[in-house]
Amino acid sequence: MGPNILQNDTLPSEVDTKTLRGVRDTIRQGFSWATREGPLCEEPIRNTKFRLTDIGLAPEAIFRGGGQIIPTARRACYSSFLMASPRLMEPVYECSMIGPADAVTSVYTVLARRRGHVLQDGPIAGTPLYQVKGLIPVIDSFGFETDLRIHTQGQATLSLVFDRWSIVPGDPLDRDIQLRPLEPASAQATARDFVLKTRRRKGLAEDVTISKFLEPDLFKSLKESGILDG
Repeated sequence: MGPNILQNDTLPSEVDTKTLRGVRDTIRQGFSWATREGPLCEEPIRNTKFRLTDIGLAPEAIFRGGGQIIPTARRACYSSFLMASPRLMEPVYECSMIGPADAVTSVYTVLARRRGHVLQDGPIAGTPLYQVKGLIPVIDSFGFETDLRIHTQGQATLSLVFDRWSIVPGDPLDRDIQLRPLEPASAQATARDFVLKTRRRKGLAEDVTISKFLEPDLFKSLKESGILDG
């Protein structure tokens, strides 16, 4: 996936360009901080575009220092990100499995149980072997080779190579999803499951709340206008 972008969409007629130019570097630092440690799991943000459409700056230079601008820019990035229906991403392996023809069905079965899917399969010319190529999330690849060998009686070989970053199914902020201990999450609850477990592992608060990054008056007005739920 691509990089993150911070775009200045302010109008010269509405914002003092000279003053804005003076805090540009500190705004960029706040943006870099926010994208380096995103609000969902304190992991990097990817492929996101932020647009600066308006800004209010104090006339006194003492109130426009890095100590004021950097954390404010970070909170602004966090709140806009959370309001834009964010999604979680995960690394995905491309897997190549080689074995006899009668092992192909087992390969399909094992791959499907681990949220993977087959891209293509076919015979290898001049041999009695078949090759199956597919994709599998990295988090579900642990123990995959052992599982595959058990189901194919050791007849299949496996190789894994990083392929891409993919969007995890489901909404990571959906509080209506009920997750039960020791039970696998459904497909559409996967993102929510990942977020909660990662935050617990890192010792973070149980859930992400946008009110943490907004001024109380602004949060209240957004709720009353229907822009925010709850």
